[in-house]
Amino acid sequence: MTFLCSAVCRVFVVADLAPLDTKVEALRLGGGDKMKFCKRYAEYMRGRREKELPALGLKQLKKTLKRCRREFQSHHQKQDGGGGSKFVGNCAVCDGTFFPSLLEQMSAVVVCFNQHAQKLLKLHLASGFGKFSMWLRGKSPKNDGTLIQEGRDLVAYAIINSIAMRKILKKYDKVHCSKQGQAFRSKASSMRIEILQSPWLCELLAFCINLRQSKLKNKAITELYNDCSLTFDDDGKPTLSCGLFDSMQIVIDLTCSICLDTIFDPVALTCGHLFCYMCCCAAASVTIVDGLKAADPKAKCPLCRQEGVNAGAMHLVELNILLSQSCPEYWEKRCQTERVERVRQAREHWQSLCREFMGM
Repeated sequence: MTFLCSAVCRVFVVADLAPLDTKVEALRLGGGDKMKFCKRYAEYMRGRREKELPALGLKQLKKTLKRCRREFQSHHQKQDGGGGSKFVGNCAVCDGTFFPSLLEQMSAVVVCFNQHAQKLLKLHLASGFGKFSMWLRGKSPKNDGTLIQEGRDLVAYAIINSIAMRKILKKYDKVHCSKQGQAFRSKASSMRIEILQSPWLCELLAFCINLRQSKLKNKAITELYNDCSLTFDDDGKPTLSCGLFDSMQIVIDLTCSICLDTIFDPVALTCGHLFCYMCCCAAASVTIVDGLKAADPKAKCPLCRQEGVNAGAMHLVELNILLSQSCPEYWEKRCQTERVERVRQAREHWQSLCREFMGM
């Protein structure tokens, strides 16, 4: 299975051509080929029970769909003597329980993933004083191998829950002969509960590559995450990829859709799209001095046109480190170019403040 998470969002699901952030080609999560996904998912989550990670109640959701189908068939058999009526459109039986339940469960999964990823990366990026402070509080910093393994587990957790949501929504559409499940996916994307849109996923992949490259002499650490890589095509465009579960892969395009170049000083908006920080500020009509938090609340994402996505923007520190080390010549050139623009904007900002103070 290949997931394509693009900073420019040119992605479709192969099965139904619905615009999404992921591209799905196949499914194989290990184990016997005949084992159903629901059972594999249950086994996977049981193995993480000690970490108290929330999961989707696939079994209960499938029972809701089966009960709905039975009630519909029973109702129409009484009306038309066993005719072959099809269930089309909305369903009062399912819609009152199915979608609210799925929404609540997926929200819990995304919140948990973001919190765990943020905590893990905070440990990695902690300064010497920060690590000493943790040691004083009795929280000894984890070794690099443990950090990478936890990062890998979190990435796998994100992927398998994303697959689970898509499968249960596809089941809903099949039972009801509708497109309500597809519409819910779009709603989940706009509500930011599509886990593969989380910028923390990109940060985790960059974190694992950074840690692996800094510990090349440690063969155990290198092999632990050798299926995650940053590659450049013939035009020099970078992609971040990670293979999991034998045939499953995430691919993230690291091209800014504004300047059409490798993202520099990367920032992720709350809708999940990635841009250069300066490009994003220019699109939001704010200076880099004021920052994206000063943008108009109605300002839209340059790509998906969602409103209110700038206030919660986050800098991708791990990705910034990875790209600066992987393409140093390009990075130095962009640094020189942007340094001039940043100085100009800072000068204009302070001149404006001085004029206001002097009443001019």
